[in-house]
Order: sequence, then structure tokens, then C-alpha cells
Amino acid sequence: MSLDSILKKSTIPFKEDAIIGRKEPIKISSIHAVTKEDISRLPNENEEMIVLGMGCFWGAERKLWNTEGVIITAVGYAGGYTENPTYEETCTGQTGHSEVVKVIFDKTVTSLEAILKVFWENHDPTQGMRQGNDIGNQYRSVIYSTKEDQHELIESSVASYQARLISAGMAMITTEREPLDTFYYAEEYHQQYLYKNPNGYCGLSGTGVSCPIGLSI
Repeated sequence: MSLDSILKKSTIPFKEDAIIGRKEPIKISSIHAVTKEDISRLPNENEEMIVLGMGCFWGAERKLWNTEGVIITAVGYAGGYTENPTYEETCTGQTGHSEVVKVIFDKTVTSLEAILKVFWENHDPTQGMRQGNDIGNQYRSVIYSTKEDQHELIESSVASYQARLISAGMAMITTEREPLDTFYYAEEYHQQYLYKNPNGYCGLSGTGVSCPIGLSI
């Protein structure tokens, strides 16, 4: 990859320069290959949703569907401008989207705080527009909230983990935190990819720094 290509992929395009996309959503079966849940549904009364980006979404989704209390996971694209983007378009860096995982969890079994612990401990949130050898804005660390009352807990979690990182001699968190605009489902073959392809690529790697639960800064 040339330096010019790396620089282009590692910056968020202006809205007017982004790929336009299309009105038609990508067609998927909506059936989770592992749990058989409907991945297109909204949370029930006892559930909550958060959208997370931890680099390549294949490994991130597997980690999250194996997390206690998580009912539904689905991979997709969010945070950018292109309507109903394809994987190939997202990989150009010209959609502005990050590779993300939609997570619906049972609030009677787990909590947003516990889900964020898994998030922080399984990637490096200090790397900007990359995750390890995966370079580009689609690999940036992101948290997209779906409820107004999630904001304070997310920021408290950031502060707590940042303190741990500083104590370990690490850099500042670059994780993007915004309310979710639109979640676009990724193509069928990306959904639960590592269940369908057990020996497939997984770039998931944490910092080795544990994240506290129940502590505030």
C-alpha cells in the first residue's frame, strides 16, 4: 500500500467527497448463524442496544456473541456518510464508516458497563485510524450510543480506562463516541464470519490492561 493510499484511507472524507451509495439496503437472511435470533429486530423491554467498533468486525463479533448476556450480534457499517455501503466501498476509506458490531444484551443478566469492559480489553483504543496491521478509518475504535442515558456511563468508562492506560504508560484513548445515526447491515457472508469460517482471519488484540467495573474517576 502506497503512502498516499494509507493517508487517504486514514482520514475521514468530507461528506461531499464520500461515495454516494444506494437507496436499496443489502439483502441478508436476518438469522444469526449461531443463536438463530433475528438480527434485524429492535431490543425488547428487558434489553438494550449499543454499537461498537474494535477494528475488523469478524473477531469483534465473535468475542461479543460469546459474552454472557449478549442476545444478538450483527456486523455492519456506521459513523460515515455513504448510504447502504458495500464492504468494498467501506475498505476504500471513502464512505467514512467504521466496521461495527450491533449488540443487544439482556439487562437482567449483564450491563452496559460489563459490555464496555469486553470492548476496552479486546482491542487497542489508542491507535486512531487503525488496529494493529489493519490500517484505515474503517478500523477506528468507536462507541455509538442508542439511548441518551448511555452517554454518562460511556464517558465514565472512558475516564476509568484512560487512567489505567496512563498508569501502564500507554497513550490517550482515540475512541469516537457519538449517538448512533444509522446502522447499515454488512453482507450476509460477513455475518458471524468466524463461525462459518473457524480458521478465518481474526486481528483482535487487546492492550493487556484490565478495565475496572464499578469504579469512577
